Amino acid sequence: MIYLNDDIESFDLQAALPMLSEQRRQQLQKFKHELGQKTCAMAYLLLCQGLREEYGLLEPPLFGYNEHGKPYIVGHPDIHFNLSHCRAGVICVLSHCPVGIDIESVRQYNDSLVRYTMNEREQQLISASEQPAVAFTRLWTMKEAVLKCKGTGITDNIKQALDGVTGIETSVNDKKGYVYSVYPGLSTT
Repeated sequence: MIYLNDDIESFDLQAALPMLSEQRRQQLQKFKHELGQKTCAMAYLLLCQGLREEYGLLEPPLFGYNEHGKPYIVGHPDIHFNLSHCRAGVICVLSHCPVGIDIESVRQYNDSLVRYTMNEREQQLISASEQPAVAFTRLWTMKEAVLKCKGTGITDNIKQALDGVTGIETSVNDKKGYVYSVYPGLSTT
């Protein structure tokens, strides 16, 4: 299931702090700016909501990390999740199998970034689009979702990340200016 919150501005960070694990509060302190702290807390609270609703777990989760930094819930190897956040929103996905999700704000189109991260076919799709910045962000979130699902992050060859991959679901929110993708495809709550 997917949990999304795109109302970052009204989030009360101080009220949320007691609901976070000590581990997450320490993670929060690594962010210098309030936006990063808010989105870090919000992502964790979305995970807590999902764990309550989907699995009946009431305790704040503690994380372990694989060799590439992908988090897992200590004591619950059967629960797979992934978190992502950007300036426009925060998202969490929970599943019974490995899953990846990414959310990104649509930013100004950058041709050198497109050439660096996209293969020729993807570059053609972007240049043919009426909204190249949205097309780039869509493909970028798809790549990140796949790599996060694998647990490798963007250490893999980013240009070939989507080769042979199916089942990715993408959503574009033009009004709030973000795109998210989830792999494997799941329906939203």
